This record gives sequence, C-alpha cells and structure tokens, in this order.
Amino acid sequence: MVEVGRQRLNGKPNKRANSGCFVMLWRVYLLRCSDNSLYCGATTDIERRLTEHNLGVGSRYTRSRLPARLVWSSGELTKSEAFKEEYRIKRLSKVMKEEIIDAGGNKKKSPGEECQG
Repeated sequence: MVEVGRQRLNGKPNKRANSGCFVMLWRVYLLRCSDNSLYCGATTDIERRLTEHNLGVGSRYTRSRLPARLVWSSGELTKSEAFKEEYRIKRLSKVMKEEIIDAGGNKKKSPGEECQG
C-alpha cells in the first residue's frame, strides 16, 4: 500500500557492512518526463517516490509532465551525501545529465568510508 500526500519516513535503518553504525540509506534518482525533460530527486524509497510522481503528488514539476519513468539511480548514500549529489546533478546541463544516464554507473561508498564520527 502506498501512502501519498503525507510526509513519513519510509526507509528502514540498515547496517552498512563492516561499519558498526546504523544509517538511513538514500539514493539520488533521475526521471525522464513525458516531454523528455529530466527531474532529479533524492529518496529512501525509489518505488514509492516514483509512484507518488506518477500519481501527481510527487512534485509540481513532474505533475504536468506525466508519466515519468526512472532512468538512473545512485548507489546507497547517507542523507547528507544524497542531498549534496542531488544539488550537484541539478546544476548540470541536460547534456551532462544524459551522460550520467548513458554511463549508467552507480556511485557507491567503498568499505571503511561508511560511518565517521
């Protein structure tokens, strides 16, 4: 069951390998809208977020450009890393975003970089 229209924390804490700490795992994603434009966002649950976008409650931008389909997502990131990556991608030109999609590479942290503090 997908709940939309309300904010709620859908992600579950996951223990990253070899880290000993629990963190929320976030992903940055790119959607291709019906007008061929690209939308970038960050979430803990891509399936839920894509459903929200396609129901018209995900964002004002995608609401008028339905349907939207997932074309790229990052590897697992912390919340801070995901928001920084989302901001970085949003500043790129469409050509550079298309290169990210074509490369298809997921960014993942290497073991030992997961939990600092």
